[in-house]
Amino acid sequence: MEFRSPLYSEDLYEGYARSSDEDLIRREAQQAAEGLLRFLTCGSVDDGKSTLIGRLLYDSQLIYDDQLETLKKDSTKFGTTGDDMDLALLVDGLEDERQQGITIDVAYRFFRTKKRAFIVADTPGHEQYTRNMATGASTSELAIILVDARKGVLNQTKRHATICSLLGIKHIVLAVNKIDLVDYSKDVFDRIVGDFSTFAAKLDFHGVVPVPMSARFGDNVSTPSGNMSWYDGPALMDYLETVRIEEEADHRAFRFPVQYVARPDLDFRGYAGTVASGRIAVGDRVTVAASGQSSEIKRIVTADGDLEVAGPEQAVMLTLTDEIDISRGDVLSTASERPVVADQFQAELICLTDEPMFAGRQYTMRIGMQMLPATLTTIKYQLNVERLDHLATKQIELNEIGVCTLATAKPVAFDPYDENPATGSFILIDRFTNATVAAGMIEHPLRRATNIHRQSHMVSAGERAALKGQKPAIVWFTGLSGSGKSTIANIVERRLFEAGRHSFLLDGDNMRHGLNQDLGFTEADRIENIRRVGEVAKLFTDAGVLTLCCFISPFKEEREMIREKVGEGGFIEVFIDTPLEECIKRDPKGLYKKAIAGDIKNFTGIDSPYERPEAPELHLETDGEDADTLADRVIDELIARGLLSI
Repeated sequence: MEFRSPLYSEDLYEGYARSSDEDLIRREAQQAAEGLLRFLTCGSVDDGKSTLIGRLLYDSQLIYDDQLETLKKDSTKFGTTGDDMDLALLVDGLEDERQQGITIDVAYRFFRTKKRAFIVADTPGHEQYTRNMATGASTSELAIILVDARKGVLNQTKRHATICSLLGIKHIVLAVNKIDLVDYSKDVFDRIVGDFSTFAAKLDFHGVVPVPMSARFGDNVSTPSGNMSWYDGPALMDYLETVRIEEEADHRAFRFPVQYVARPDLDFRGYAGTVASGRIAVGDRVTVAASGQSSEIKRIVTADGDLEVAGPEQAVMLTLTDEIDISRGDVLSTASERPVVADQFQAELICLTDEPMFAGRQYTMRIGMQMLPATLTTIKYQLNVERLDHLATKQIELNEIGVCTLATAKPVAFDPYDENPATGSFILIDRFTNATVAAGMIEHPLRRATNIHRQSHMVSAGERAALKGQKPAIVWFTGLSGSGKSTIANIVERRLFEAGRHSFLLDGDNMRHGLNQDLGFTEADRIENIRRVGEVAKLFTDAGVLTLCCFISPFKEEREMIREKVGEGGFIEVFIDTPLEECIKRDPKGLYKKAIAGDIKNFTGIDSPYERPEAPELHLETDGEDADTLADRVIDELIARGLLSI
């Protein structure tokens, strides 16, 4: 992302230049009387967000002569304002944005006045780019929500207001833009303010400041307008320069996520990171949140020398008086104000990917400086952002907001998001593509019943396996319906039985007659079906049994989840690779015929996808091979892997 940093001049607004040096930005901000204000512009498409920022820069004389000449040429080529300069082009830097006349990415700009320094995020208005808007809102302290005076409050206006509230933005400016196109009507302005205020009453804002304006012509942007004698409030810039944003991070409990452990020699051990919230001083006692180990701050080290005190957003290295176990991802806190440590919690998720999210699916969680596996255990409901009510759902799709429960592979330290956004926020990452799929805000931990513990056994899984003279494993047969999975798996089970080996076959149809009879064939139910089967199969392997599982199991996520559950060498994936055309020709149950006719929905291979295994332990192509021969290849594979000695 590109930030803009000013050059010094004697003008009221002191210049405009390019820079990505955030330290310079902070130093410039410290010189301004009111400090740095991070804000974003948001709202529905074509409400004038980019034009507003362009107007602020233009009125403030923050544009160089060469930029002004380029803007004039671009306005002729790309502009949407006739013979006038199109100020939106100052921010819409992408070629696609200029051609379409919309904002796609989040554009950041830095500018300052003698009263204050600003970082502004211009976010897109299209619903499909809501994820980009959420990115801009996540680092903002104030939001300018624009409304086209001709259109009023739209669903996207409400969506953006809701996201601002969820992400902890307390200060809102309702900018009723294009007021010139409704003859500067007070009635129109009052109606829009009333509509938005009714909706926003359900959200957690400290206040909403409405401003009627014309970003194109500058009414009430930098200076009061002479076209609206009925309005006696501040111009937008006057408000931005004087609004007080509480320095909440400074007053919150001390939190220090450890980013790096430095050990250059035997005499120095330092813990590097950025103070997320609160303040810490030499001599203060700190605690490792997860382990409870404590020590005192010995030094606060920086590149410019030691400090006595460190506060929010300062990058420092801490040394302690005692050598205690601390590693990357640990969170240091004061002993008296420790964060929650739990492995299950409820959170709000904003889906950022085209691929729907389902309960039972596993992701990689990034929380603070820690990366670990996390499972989306339940989806409680979807938040309807237009009416703020709850909708029952089994999945969360792109730009939707869901309230969910999650479980992590080990306990993590956090605070509820509304208490501390720095330690209460996280992202979920797809384990295969590394794409960010959701942004999360923790609401509260889930308290487990204190009388539930894992029962230890006097007989171990290894002893059970030794008694049977075999090594247990899950042999997972996957492939399309009609591929021959069940036929081959049944032959393998018979061969194992005849050899005196202990095995059991779990078949998809049989499981749906009992344990999974409450599940249908939606994507969410398919995921839950395989999750339950995985738990049962794992119990069989603990009993020392070779467990054959015969399931279409169309999604690689669920197959990999079971692989990880049983550990290295305990999961043998057997891909029964039969072309779809051959499966349709066989159609042993008549299901393909019904699916093609539309009588069966969500049928794998027809209107529901099958994700082929990328690196199965055994790939069996059925063309030209009979089931007995293929079953022999499975047995040979088990022998080669040391699981059998027949």
